[in-house]
Amino acid sequence: MPRFSRSRLVVQKYGGSSVATPERVAAVADRILECRKVHDHIVVAVSAMGKTTDQLVSLAKSVSGNPHGRELDQLLACGEQIAVSVLGLALQDRGAPPVSLTAAQCGIRTDGSFNNARIHQVDTHRVLRELEAGRIVIVAGFQGVTDEHEVTTLGRGGGDITGAALAAALKAPVCEICTDVDGVYSGDPNVVPHAHLIPEMSYEECIELAASGAKVLHPRAAEICMQDGVPIHVRSSFHMKPGTWVRGGAIKMEQAAVVGVTADKKIAKVTLLDVHDEPGVAAKVFKDLARADVNVRLIIQAAATHDRNRITFVIDLDKAETVRMLGLTWLKRKIAGEVLIDMDVAKIAIVGSRIASTPGLGARMFDALAKHRINIDCISTSEMKVSCVIGGKQLDEAVRAIHEEFFGTSKRKTSGPAKIAARGRRAS
Repeated sequence: MPRFSRSRLVVQKYGGSSVATPERVAAVADRILECRKVHDHIVVAVSAMGKTTDQLVSLAKSVSGNPHGRELDQLLACGEQIAVSVLGLALQDRGAPPVSLTAAQCGIRTDGSFNNARIHQVDTHRVLRELEAGRIVIVAGFQGVTDEHEVTTLGRGGGDITGAALAAALKAPVCEICTDVDGVYSGDPNVVPHAHLIPEMSYEECIELAASGAKVLHPRAAEICMQDGVPIHVRSSFHMKPGTWVRGGAIKMEQAAVVGVTADKKIAKVTLLDVHDEPGVAAKVFKDLARADVNVRLIIQAAATHDRNRITFVIDLDKAETVRMLGLTWLKRKIAGEVLIDMDVAKIAIVGSRIASTPGLGARMFDALAKHRINIDCISTSEMKVSCVIGGKQLDEAVRAIHEEFFGTSKRKTSGPAKIAARGRRAS
């Protein structure tokens, strides 16, 4: 085995769908060995197999009304430990020299925020030692360990973060995100039959797409790679064709103003009615949300009428019950006269590097929705994005309408998933 050289290193991350079954684990093992013909040193971050994490969450909920904190992380971290061991066995069976490591064994240090921890350091000594010994290093994604040796998890999609953090710490030439699609598309190909593969994009565009609902890559992973200048290659686990490259300076002259359409069903809209129009009231509400670890996606405050305001904001759907309980305290403290939580909503967005500098994009988006009689509830804009909150039942139709407006159509067809509608809820 040649001496360790970063130029011959690749860091790969395989998602849960890529290792969902023993057959897929075997296929990934074969793929890694194929990659070893080109890269002398391989580090692989692996997510839990298939729906393992969901099953562990369901198990936790079967014995606890509100599973959270340290004990939940102790449980959830088991999924990745199983996955790395199984992949290690598959490589071993093929005559390769693997070593599977937990986050603690490979030095991924995090803060103490259980269930949504952030990595603050990666000690690469163990990983480098194993690479220099000629082994394929397999690391459990999604997890970390505190300085007090407590197990933490990085939040949903945390396997991407593990891969990015390892690539950055090792100064790898590339971080490959290997998934069950060919790369990043202009729209969800399960919903938009003619969505096209985006061959190259900037870190900023990737972060906006991911934060707006694109499921291919976690935005925190893109942020880590952008900070350290590590190119990302989002590609399929099932073949060796190139996918989407994400790197600095990828924005080209005369590139289309809109690079993608994203959608997110996993949100809820919260409206506080009859809010006192006085300084500090909004601060109380959002301090309560911050203490409860509720991330707010969008905020709208209506103009005061008769000394009363209305505040609307959007949250992640899995925080709806937390906000419902907070709503009861707001009613009791007379911060609001009524708290409404609507879970039958969705968010749709157009994303691009030139959104702010290109007039008329919002108008085209709104017109496309209007032609399909899709009502807009809330609107939010930024330098690289225009977002709308709409009814959840119309999301797939809205995605197709907006994608057609900006990208046109083609004859390629594919079947789409069943539509899922959430139900509204009121805090009372």
